[in-house]
Amino acid sequence: MEEKLTPVVCPYCGVGCRLYIKTLDGYPTGIEYAEDIPSISNEKGKLCPKGNAILEYLLARDRLKKPLKAKEEGKFVEISWNEAIREVAERLKEYSKDDPDAMMFFGSARTYNEPNYLIQKLARMLGTNNVDHCARLCHSSTVTGLKAVFGAGAMTNTFRDIEEANVIFIIGHNFAETHPVGFRYVIKAKERGAKVIVADPRFTRTAWFADIYLQHYPGTDIALLNGLIHVIIKEGLYDEDFVRRRCTGFEELAKIVEKFTPEYVEEITGVPAELIVQAARTFATAGKGVITWAMGITQHTHGHDNVRLAATLSAICGYQGREGCGVSPMRGQNNVQGACDLGVLPNVFPGYQAVTDPEKRKFFEEFWGVSLSGEIGLTVIEAAHAIEKGKVRAYYVMGENPVISDANTNHVLKALRKLEFMVVQDIVPTPTMEFADIVLPAAAMPENEGSLTNTERRVQWSFKAINPPGEARPDWWIISEIGKAVGFAGEGAKGFSYTSPEEVLREINACTPQYRGITPERLKKNLAGIHWPCPSEDHPGTRVLYRDRFLTSDGLAHLAAVDYKGPAELPDEEYPFILTTVRYVGHYHTLTMTGRSRSLVKRWPEPLAEIHPEDAEKLGITTGDWVKIETRRGVYPIRAKVTRSVKKGVIAVPWHWGANVLTNDALDPVSKIPETKVCACRVVKITEEEARELIKAVPKVIPEVEVVKG
Repeated sequence: MEEKLTPVVCPYCGVGCRLYIKTLDGYPTGIEYAEDIPSISNEKGKLCPKGNAILEYLLARDRLKKPLKAKEEGKFVEISWNEAIREVAERLKEYSKDDPDAMMFFGSARTYNEPNYLIQKLARMLGTNNVDHCARLCHSSTVTGLKAVFGAGAMTNTFRDIEEANVIFIIGHNFAETHPVGFRYVIKAKERGAKVIVADPRFTRTAWFADIYLQHYPGTDIALLNGLIHVIIKEGLYDEDFVRRRCTGFEELAKIVEKFTPEYVEEITGVPAELIVQAARTFATAGKGVITWAMGITQHTHGHDNVRLAATLSAICGYQGREGCGVSPMRGQNNVQGACDLGVLPNVFPGYQAVTDPEKRKFFEEFWGVSLSGEIGLTVIEAAHAIEKGKVRAYYVMGENPVISDANTNHVLKALRKLEFMVVQDIVPTPTMEFADIVLPAAAMPENEGSLTNTERRVQWSFKAINPPGEARPDWWIISEIGKAVGFAGEGAKGFSYTSPEEVLREINACTPQYRGITPERLKKNLAGIHWPCPSEDHPGTRVLYRDRFLTSDGLAHLAAVDYKGPAELPDEEYPFILTTVRYVGHYHTLTMTGRSRSLVKRWPEPLAEIHPEDAEKLGITTGDWVKIETRRGVYPIRAKVTRSVKKGVIAVPWHWGANVLTNDALDPVSKIPETKVCACRVVKITEEEARELIKAVPKVIPEVEVVKG
């Protein structure tokens, strides 16, 4: 009997924790903490509840084990890999010849860099830039906002810099629950004496650690950030030397924030004026500061501007280009950063090279050996509308679940029913799979290997620990086989004749400047990983960005002057409450993985709608009662939790179980992210019988799929 320990990267959030999977003759028997790997994200090997339960979803009984073909509604028949690949390739070739933009490709931040690179390569070689991934639903605002101010859409520092900061401003981010291991760096900083400022509509577990807590209304972030900047400029607390040497646009910024006095901002946000002043002074005078955020400021119709202002606040205080400083957007899934880096976006090739740039496009045309489109493609939300209009007719979804993850679920369902052809590549049945014509069974991350990039730009190699079930195959292999079957059988970068993920990464090294020196050989020797940019194989990687200049055209930080914009939808007589969505520490994304973990489901069995006691009293609601939450888009039954954690007038609902039937798919005009963090709603107490009837209309997050014999 052979015992083995295999180093893997946790498949959950963007912290990128390391652990070992313990196997006996190839069967997983447990995990061990990676305490022996220096400088990794989870120092001393600590893991959150999800990481500790990693083996449970891998052993789920309903894992997909063979390719499937839809036979009739709700029923699938098993087919061979040869049949599946042939049918997918033939259909894709037909659309490519007829109208390439009739196809949409959905990549995944829940799989490695290599298959993400391949799916965008396949889409583009077929003639379309219609390729996107879940960053559109979580951090596209971060990418566009940071690029506008600093020239690149990534975390400027590392977790170590959070620990070394003297002040940490956490806005729209329940850090302690969404990234528990990463939050340890905040705790270490606080133990050193650092001040913690938290801005959030909910008094969260993170807020317990705050020295200053700012409880603003959802959607009022621009006003709050402008108010802080107003105080800093008015009192002369900004870094005048840094602003003069390394920033542009300060005069316009000073002019626009002039009216955002603490008193004016209090009227909009509900945050007391004196707290705004205290927070501004504390942040600006600390000497070293970090701003961290997540979906609380990105998932808005003004998410792009929220991020621009957060970056601007950091820049005017001189908190860029040195240790203990920076902006730290925290990615939700473990490879959101990598999927963005590798071009799984409709407007850029790998390395954020614009598809509209003739020189960049010429490089990739020569590199891949095909003509490429210079038209910016569709985002996932735009694709749903294009499907409804008949413009998009085929959809390839790899490792994602838009039925539950996209805003305005009922519209998504309506669109998917109109598709001519749909491919779903996943590890387990999902509500999205129910619309598929072909289902391709994928290996989970610990069942194959590859590289991935965490939220601090750390690229790591994760090794194969166990075999996938049945005939499930790695994502890179599946895309490679389809690429060859389509007709791209050339050698090297001009085809899809890959024999390993290492080959794919070497191709990434050749066409992605930030990854040039991050070879598979280096990653396998250095389990702690390498921070991009890494321009050559002898380069150690980059901890802190922008030490000398920013990546903008003039090398300066372009400060954002932004007037206040509220949410697309505000409360009124018909819908008097503000709805916002949240996450639970024990669950992840659309429950595809954590929903199959007995220990996690036992501890976090159901969603609860948080409602303020005064609102609950008026509605006759107590904790445990069933309520119906209704918006202009849908109805959602859920039990109530009466708590002062939420601001009066605000209803907070965890979204994992399908609450996007309620959310607004109005888009930010720049980042094209939907406004899932705020919309108008009404709340009505209902009986358990009424709740049972309403539940039938909500898509099941873990569907029962019938497979019949061929």
